[in-house]
Amino acid sequence: MVISDAHRFLFVHVQKTGGSTIDHRLGEVLPDARAVDGLKRHATLGGILRAEPGLRSYWTVGFVRNPFARLVSWYRMVDRFRERAEREPDWADRFGRKSPFIRSVARDYADLETFVLKGSEERVQLRTPQLRYLSTRTRRADLIGRQETLEADVRAMFARLDLPWQGLESKNVDQDRPDYRELFTDQMRRRVEEVFAPDLAAFDYSF
Repeated sequence: MVISDAHRFLFVHVQKTGGSTIDHRLGEVLPDARAVDGLKRHATLGGILRAEPGLRSYWTVGFVRNPFARLVSWYRMVDRFRERAEREPDWADRFGRKSPFIRSVARDYADLETFVLKGSEERVQLRTPQLRYLSTRTRRADLIGRQETLEADVRAMFARLDLPWQGLESKNVDQDRPDYRELFTDQMRRRVEEVFAPDLAAFDYSF
């Protein structure tokens, strides 16, 4: 998350939606950028507002992504961790202490199919719809951008905040990621359609 009290602004960071790129740029242009103490960087809007109710009136932004592509991106990030951990066990120990979720997922789900089918049953993070990150029963993010149109949507966000604009410098980009349609079995597709039905309906995503 990123909060600016000067701009009365809250950015909710949903995993694997371009959030690291947005975090980086906001940190460059918002001198007062902060988070909520005690919350993880991927806290839900509901969790953020429970911890700091005064943020309810802040202009709130989040980004979403096609759930199929998002899970592939997430798995490939975990797989890159696993590959590096084999080469650099000391680095893996340090990283794992900071991000135990990634370490445990890398240990438990050796391939994409297991990650999607078993991971979405066993890990809350892997089955939480993006809509839940960005809405509560009484509040929803004011602007929900899309990873697929990241630069245009971030530019619109900057215009609303009257912040200086320059092109984004992408972070954590997987240049070699294959088309998710080539990777999903029918069973995997049905599982994603079941778990992420709220996202598919709310944001008009499809396989």
